[in-house]
Amino acid sequence: MTTALDRDLKKLTGRAFYRAEWAEEVLRCYHAASMNLNAGTVEQLRGLYNWMFVPPTLWPFNVHDVLADCLAALEKGKRLNSRQRLLIELLPEPPDETICAAVADHELHVQKGTYENLVKTQAKYSQNELAIRTDPELRRQWTRIKAAFNVQAYRDHKGVIRRTMTAERNLRPSFSVNLRDREEVFRAAFDAFCLRWNLYGMQHDEPLLLKLAVNLTPYGTLIHIPAYWSFDPKRDIRWNAIAKLHRTRVSGRQGPALAEGRAQRMKDAEKLRRLDKEALRRGLKGEKKHAFLCTRFGWDPRTSPKRISRLRTEFTNR
Repeated sequence: MTTALDRDLKKLTGRAFYRAEWAEEVLRCYHAASMNLNAGTVEQLRGLYNWMFVPPTLWPFNVHDVLADCLAALEKGKRLNSRQRLLIELLPEPPDETICAAVADHELHVQKGTYENLVKTQAKYSQNELAIRTDPELRRQWTRIKAAFNVQAYRDHKGVIRRTMTAERNLRPSFSVNLRDREEVFRAAFDAFCLRWNLYGMQHDEPLLLKLAVNLTPYGTLIHIPAYWSFDPKRDIRWNAIAKLHRTRVSGRQGPALAEGRAQRMKDAEKLRRLDKEALRRGLKGEKKHAFLCTRFGWDPRTSPKRISRLRTEFTNR
């Protein structure tokens, strides 16, 4: 018999970053807890639960950890505190299935570090990769780093050490270096090494050259052009593919004419609110009110009442 947990894991099977394995325990706890919780509490958690099926690329924070923390509190007989409730309430509705499918496919490429579907000119990468792999100076510097630090302590399960990641506007979590802290000195030395050779890290003793990369984030799309890359915007990037990926999340059309039209409608809506009040004071209703409004707007009296009704409702909550 297929359970709710089985259906959930099936949705995540095939996703990048081992999502089904990573999510299984917290989803199991959620379904077990939902059998014993009141409907109100289950509804509070539903937003986090729904976000578990959104690709992590689009998460504004670690949804998995927050859901696990909430479930742990409930298992102890506690209520969700105000901060937990605030986090849940601030989350918007999850993106729809079309968006999630497109981003999940993109994550598979990111996991493998393959951007060929978005980038054309791989020869520039191959040329520079060959150069650094055969450069004896890089080997000498790496040997010195290994002699000064226990690099094994900084490798992940794949043997990779990554440099400090860059961020929007080049803002960094920390820019200071405490020379009395061995780990901070290693990070500074490794970052300088990666800057010298245009690397994003080392895998065992092999340099990992930066690629021209396109990455989605919760807030937008980042295109990273490595410093060594002689960029040709016409030949290097598949702009149509990038535009399609980015537009996956864009709702509706945009542009100068549409912006100007919306600004004018907002002015008209504000004017309509004032005219509605004036019509009410005058006791105008039905056709007389419609004629009054059209006259004040300078519209043809035969203008459909639906036009005025749409204008009245479009900005009701603004």
